[in-house]
Amino acid sequence: MDPITNPYAPGAGQRPPELAGRDDQLQTFDVVLRRVAAGRPDRSLVLTGLRGVGKTVLLNQLRSAAVRARWGTGKLEARPDQRLRRPLASALHQAVRELGHSQTDEVDHVLGVIKAFAQRDAAPGTKLRDTWNPGIDAPAVKGRADSGDIEIDLVELLTDAGGLAADLGRGIAIFIDEMQDLGPEDVSALCAACHEISQSGLPVIVVGAGLPHLPAVLSASKSYSERLFRYVRIDRLPREAADRALTTPADDEGAEFEPAALDALYAATGGYPYFIQAYGKSVWDKAPRSPITADDVAVAAPEAEAELAVGFFGSRFERATPGEREYLRAMAEVAAAVSDAAAQGDEGVAPLDEIESVATSEVAAHLGKKPQSLSPARDALLKKGLIYSGERGRIAFTVPHFGRYLRDQT
Repeated sequence: MDPITNPYAPGAGQRPPELAGRDDQLQTFDVVLRRVAAGRPDRSLVLTGLRGVGKTVLLNQLRSAAVRARWGTGKLEARPDQRLRRPLASALHQAVRELGHSQTDEVDHVLGVIKAFAQRDAAPGTKLRDTWNPGIDAPAVKGRADSGDIEIDLVELLTDAGGLAADLGRGIAIFIDEMQDLGPEDVSALCAACHEISQSGLPVIVVGAGLPHLPAVLSASKSYSERLFRYVRIDRLPREAADRALTTPADDEGAEFEPAALDALYAATGGYPYFIQAYGKSVWDKAPRSPITADDVAVAAPEAEAELAVGFFGSRFERATPGEREYLRAMAEVAAAVSDAAAQGDEGVAPLDEIESVATSEVAAHLGKKPQSLSPARDALLKKGLIYSGERGRIAFTVPHFGRYLRDQT
């Protein structure tokens, strides 16, 4: 097969040639856009899922839908080492520009509020010339979104931006990737601002994406966040959608897959979108001709696995210290032991590919150590985003098939 015409695209946040299995989410968001623009109440949206399931791709696709609806949009990626003010100010600056409001004075006022909000991030005593400038020419508006209390300032900021959008009968949507990495104070302020804005009926929504424990992060900040957001779990693709992600791009290039090849690919990828693209690319390059066969998949599988081992699994594993790697391996081995129990018919135990978490006490027992002595390693892995805790006393990998990768390395 010609590698130049290879249609598959494994990459971080890179849109696949066929966005299969996400029609429901796109249709739901279209309804949200129409309702909010019409002044009807609706909730902001939060996408959750493991690494490699296509959250960022879907987030970008939702933003494209908002742009087509002529909304003002802005996007930011949360980072543990960065406060919310600067990236949010930049995102809102872009959103206001996209709106294209014709009243210059009103636009300048909102831009001035955004500038004041951003500059309040400076440390006390910072000289004006040393204050970060978000690239806004309008003068900062004093007494608006500059109190220093992020919750108060964020409400005032979104209120003014939402009023500008309401004048045009459109809306503003802020897209936040890696939302679980926002600091506790910023999460609390964002929830409070979304609550206030929804009550006032202004056309402003937040669309967040993050790891499976993001709902717990939001709920711990504000109890009403469970009702504030519409939570959408983004998971592996069902068989039909996974096949479509492979066959539609191939059809466009005049190629086909034999049914047995699709069977083998689904077994190898588990329906995870990133894996589908990685295996699809390798199989295309290795297959001598169409139709692609199960034998072609078998020949290409080692190349795909080697690529994933370096770029998807290995790059994350290398971020861990020796002690943290020991903890990760123990998690993988405990999961395998649970899987063995399932294979022997123990009731109430899920098959390995359905096991989402293991008990921290079981990991400690496997290592022969007290749970308290392992807290530093566990906490470091949580901060590095390699594991997450969806419920007290249990942990899971943020990356699908990571346990399998770790067991293969030993």
